[in-house]
Amino acid sequence: MAASPGHERHREWLRVNDLFRRDVLDLLGRRGPLLSRDIPDTCVVPWPSSGWTNNRNITQMLEFLVLRGEVAIAGRQGRQRLWDVAERVYPSGVPVIELEQARRLRNERRLRALGIARRKAVIVPGEPAEVGDAGEPAVIEGVVGEWRVDPAALRQPFTGRTALLSPFDRLVHDRVRLADLFEYEYVLEMYKPRASRRWGYFALPILHGDRLVGKVDATADRRRGMFTVHAVHEDVPFTPEVTRAVHEEVRDLASWLSLTVEGLP
Repeated sequence: MAASPGHERHREWLRVNDLFRRDVLDLLGRRGPLLSRDIPDTCVVPWPSSGWTNNRNITQMLEFLVLRGEVAIAGRQGRQRLWDVAERVYPSGVPVIELEQARRLRNERRLRALGIARRKAVIVPGEPAEVGDAGEPAVIEGVVGEWRVDPAALRQPFTGRTALLSPFDRLVHDRVRLADLFEYEYVLEMYKPRASRRWGYFALPILHGDRLVGKVDATADRRRGMFTVHAVHEDVPFTPEVTRAVHEEVRDLASWLSLTVEGLP
């Protein structure tokens, strides 16, 4: 957190808007937790962006202050986040870890969660995909590059199951790793025009055993009380066993949402 944000352009924006930063911290300290709309915009230099965050100064400042450990999300009001000063949200007495040690711990935890990952990866916004020197070196037959494996994950018994995954599940989050390990192509198409979509607005990857075998295109319509299956895309031909397992998962998801399934035989 002490090293955040990592890009010089972001650090410069914080420097020129230091009074704005202090205004936000002072207000939250006196009146928090607050919604972002309850925080006045006193920035000197607007946040420049070619994308969705252009001129969204309050939201951008709060995001940076979260990264710096100065504010935290204290809860939610509906779908909106409530912001407060970090000392009222995080537990007290947590020891400060040196930056390099913190990076090592983060890499170890990431590798433990993933099982196997690249030592180095393309830098992307948000969560990194690489794990540095954590774990042990590994070779994946037919895949180039330096890989690291969590030794605790080796030689463990495995029992597969069928599951519908969120598009944000860690198994599919890194699309390059996904293609390398599973030979599985996936894109979240909610931001594409309807005519350009191959699998659907919010298609759910299908895990069966140790393979990703397809996608489910479905919509939860709470007004009608229906879970509508528009299509089940088979990346490989489904056996009757796989079909039954996928249909059971769809019905289980609909039941969890208290909806009735339509669109399945």
